Amino acid sequence: MSKGLSMITEEMAEKANDFIRDFAEKFAHAKAERVYLEEFKKSKKAMLFAKKNGTVAERENFAFAHPEYLKLIESIRIAVEREETIRYQIEAAKLKIDMYRTQESSRRGGF
Repeated sequence: MSKGLSMITEEMAEKANDFIRDFAEKFAHAKAERVYLEEFKKSKKAMLFAKKNGTVAERENFAFAHPEYLKLIESIRIAVEREETIRYQIEAAKLKIDMYRTQESSRRGGF
């Protein structure tokens, strides 16, 4: 191993594996929430669009500027942040496991 890099213990690799297992459902839920909100955004736009009389542009402007639509956009932002945070945490755990495997292979001389 290079200078400055710490060794990854078997216990650390097992904890990383446990993290992936434990957070898989949370990640799935976060992704489902984000996808649902993105799909619902289309429906919300249509519902708001139908509330306004006028040209297509006026109705669209009404829908996009409506507080309910803006709140939905903020909810999507939060859902994406939650999903991406969990996704990158899982990726970091996977990398830790891969580093452990590489480290162990090198230690045994199995490059």
